[in-house]
Amino acid sequence: MTDPTDQTLAARYRPQLEAERDTLLTASHDTADARKPVELDQTQQGRLSRQDALQSQAMAAAIETRRHGRLRAIEAALARIGAGDFGWCDDCGDFLGFPRLDVDPCAMRCVSCAS
Repeated sequence: MTDPTDQTLAARYRPQLEAERDTLLTASHDTADARKPVELDQTQQGRLSRQDALQSQAMAAAIETRRHGRLRAIEAALARIGAGDFGWCDDCGDFLGFPRLDVDPCAMRCVSCAS
């Protein structure tokens, strides 16, 4: 198999990466209230309710941290598309392969170098 062109890779993966980025940004916006600090007003709610609220807020913050990590990976992949470096292993320079990019278009290393 011949190596794909930069245009082929961009046409195949840019829409997917942009759609995932948009989905993550929308989810981040939609869950902003869940990450706000919890009011600890004892006249409004009991101790267990406050603990549940704190736990929910902590879980929402952890999800947002993972979401931001994935957004950084997507932005880096889009930058590699723009630079013409997308789809090539950062370590050995070989083509990553469509199966690997189909699983994760943010991958930066081939299977051999990643393991």
